[in-house]
Amino acid sequence: MSENENSQNEKNELLDALNSVEEVNVGDVVKGEVLAIDDDKQVIVGIQGTGVEGVVPLKELSTQRVEDVNEVAKVGDVLDLVVISRIGSDKENGSYLLSHRRLEARKVWDDVEKEYEAGHTIKAPVTQVVKGGLVVDAGVRGFIPASMIDDHYVEDLNAYKGQELELKIIEIEPSENRLILSHRAVVEKQREAQREEALKTLQAGETVEGKVARLTNFGAFVDLGGIDGLVHVSEISYERVEKPADVLKVGQEVTVKILSVDADRERVSLSIKATLPEPWDGIEEKAPQGAVLDGKVKRLTSFGAFVEVFPGVEGLVHISQISHQHIATPNDVLKVGQEIKVKVLDVRPDEKRLALSIKALEEKPQAAEGEEEAAQPERRNNNRRRNNNSRDNRTASERSTANAPEEQSGFTLGDLIGNELKNAGNNNDEN
Repeated sequence: MSENENSQNEKNELLDALNSVEEVNVGDVVKGEVLAIDDDKQVIVGIQGTGVEGVVPLKELSTQRVEDVNEVAKVGDVLDLVVISRIGSDKENGSYLLSHRRLEARKVWDDVEKEYEAGHTIKAPVTQVVKGGLVVDAGVRGFIPASMIDDHYVEDLNAYKGQELELKIIEIEPSENRLILSHRAVVEKQREAQREEALKTLQAGETVEGKVARLTNFGAFVDLGGIDGLVHVSEISYERVEKPADVLKVGQEVTVKILSVDADRERVSLSIKATLPEPWDGIEEKAPQGAVLDGKVKRLTSFGAFVEVFPGVEGLVHISQISHQHIATPNDVLKVGQEIKVKVLDVRPDEKRLALSIKALEEKPQAAEGEEEAAQPERRNNNRRRNNNSRDNRTASERSTANAPEEQSGFTLGDLIGNELKNAGNNNDEN
């Protein structure tokens, strides 16, 4: 072959090689072979099929934080890369800025978008607490606004740092790197399922464990595991409770009895005091007739004072048993909240009634004794006249009890002051 022919063939081969070189454009996905690692800060690659080189900075190697280039790349590795920009103006020998991280992120965005379209949830760890919410790593950066973290107000967001949360995708915009997520939506859906299950399984009369979720002026809401039941303030204790917050705390574990379940209205009524010992149980042993007890004045009425001697147990000190001296009203000598000593005159467990006396513990003044003795004949005559003129249908037993001195009859609440006192006693039982 002549020299001219050889020269022409070499030219043709060079032209063919030049024509076979692919043009590199921003946004292209290319393969790059690692040629060198530059000061552990970037990777030099040869872009296959192009004859040009590119640079992959450390931060563009992975979606994960990379401390050492050698952890993710070594000479000879072939990486999938996306072209970010051109470095320099020489088209044939110029370099390109490349990224493996953005290619990974592009795939993540595609995967997340598919989950969003299918209505699925994703899981991601919380990596950072920022003003207004939480940052999570879902392969790409995701954000949970504070209002979408849980189904209740969260005071300290740091409690979520490091936790992996199940999240619903609220908004996704890959071109703007915007991914808005909600953990609250997942929690609410889970609680709804738990609520439905709880309403099917909870039965009136059962005793269950719960946790105080919220406190109001009228009661406490207790979480039963999916549904909150209400313990009305009157069902917290046998003692009178002014405010639930005085005796309960949010987060406190409590034992409750289910009073009723209204599945249609999704309401559960609970009682704490129904799980406690009945205050009147064994009252005859705790407060036998003649016993002297410490008590606190709880209420004052026109006919006497109701005194609490045990938690949930109140007895009546009739106005005639307050003092040896004549008093117009109990308010003349007693105050609500006053601590006093009382003597048990009579105890009736079945009726939940306790007759008490203050004056029985006080020495009777001599003058009062003389006046009492002088007044007794006249009082007996008056009683006889009233009994003879009475047209009621009282039995002999009732008349005998009414005419007996209070010190002898002991408990004469209903007999002495009629239905008014009896009703007051019933109201006391309810309280």
